[in-house]
Amino acid sequence: MRTLSQFADLTTGVVYIHSSPTALCPHVEWALSSTLDARANLKWSAQDAAPGLQRATVDWTGPVGTGSRLANALREWSALRFEITENASEGVDGERFCHVPGLGLWRGSMSANGDVMIGELQLRALMDSQPDSAGLAGRLDAALGTAWDEALEAFRMGGAGAEVTWLHQRVG
Repeated sequence: MRTLSQFADLTTGVVYIHSSPTALCPHVEWALSSTLDARANLKWSAQDAAPGLQRATVDWTGPVGTGSRLANALREWSALRFEITENASEGVDGERFCHVPGLGLWRGSMSANGDVMIGELQLRALMDSQPDSAGLAGRLDAALGTAWDEALEAFRMGGAGAEVTWLHQRVG
């Protein structure tokens, strides 16, 4: 039985490759396979929001922190649009990573219901660094990942009816 001071060892998440040039698809699979120590054989489909690009979705299981390792592996290709979620688990907040060409990588802590969480110290630093409400609103939008959400929204809809692949990292 787990004591109250222990954290979860294992979690789950999803990798959404919202758009990838066809030539990068095998490299994306290799990066996912290498990070998860499991063969990634993704089911790629056309991304309707960007003709000529491909999309895929992968559900994964692995140790806490895997989402960060996946984002780090995929950010090497600036042409990719991707989103990675790591679900909240016992004693550990969830995370979401978004990458958009031109914007780079964004990371946010996620609550169990999917809300972006901004901590007290981060809020205080934002308030202290901004002399007016317009500046504060802009910094809050950045902390919430608003630009990334807006840029990805059209690409998220491309997944309706798409096939999902499950990957399980070997643990132990």
